[in-house]
Amino acid sequence: MRAWEGVFSMPVQGRSTKPRTTGYTMVIDKGLGLNATRDLMDTAADYIDALKQTFGTSAFYSERLLREKIGLVRGAGVDIYPGGTFLEVAVAEGRYPEFLKYAKEVGFSAIEVSDGTMEMPDDVRADCIKRALDAGFKVISEVGKKDPNVKVAMAKMHEQIASDLELGVFKVIVEARESGHGVGIYDKAGNVDEAEVDRIISGVKDVNDLIWEAPIKNQQQYLILRFGVNVNLGNVPPEDILALEALRNGLRGDTLKRALEQGIKFLG
Repeated sequence: MRAWEGVFSMPVQGRSTKPRTTGYTMVIDKGLGLNATRDLMDTAADYIDALKQTFGTSAFYSERLLREKIGLVRGAGVDIYPGGTFLEVAVAEGRYPEFLKYAKEVGFSAIEVSDGTMEMPDDVRADCIKRALDAGFKVISEVGKKDPNVKVAMAKMHEQIASDLELGVFKVIVEARESGHGVGIYDKAGNVDEAEVDRIISGVKDVNDLIWEAPIKNQQQYLILRFGVNVNLGNVPPEDILALEALRNGLRGDTLKRALEQGIKFLG
């Protein structure tokens, strides 16, 4: 039983529960130790769908520690996968089969396919997705570039999203890096470029196929208010998971205000 259960209802109704395909939350992990990971799972596993070991950070663990951490996360019902940049290194070095084999051996449950740093031909991207799926991984792809000076043509982005989904990826991430500044749908100050959001969704059949990287509270708030409680969000810092869940459920001022405007009434 959760604390406060039965005392009041959530101001915003309809939050999906696990296992879910909408309302997905991906946490960015820059190097949590075992104790911190255990604390995170004990506190918030119900609200986390995936833990991304970002960049190439998992290369600096001992294998024993990596296996133990993966087992801990998966045992809590959360997917775990290495960051897409790590995959790009493997592809660039011609070691992708070995990358997949090792990822499977140590227990990763998912793979992210991205070309945020390198230029990856369409056929290579498709092959990476197919091989990961054939190996039994849940596959999440990513569109967009990490360099703010490099822009992907919108038609190309729409083409990649559609192609990846047709190949069988679970979701497609919209790149924003771990900072959420000056990349993707965010300006240099971290504010949402609504016109860019409009352009992206104009060529997507179902916005629920996207995961928006949103490491900052104002970004999360915008996306929740625009797309609803079950928008898919990624690159959420571990320490912000419960705060994000409160935002989704109307237990923070900004989303509570919307709920009140839509008819939630206080009872005397």
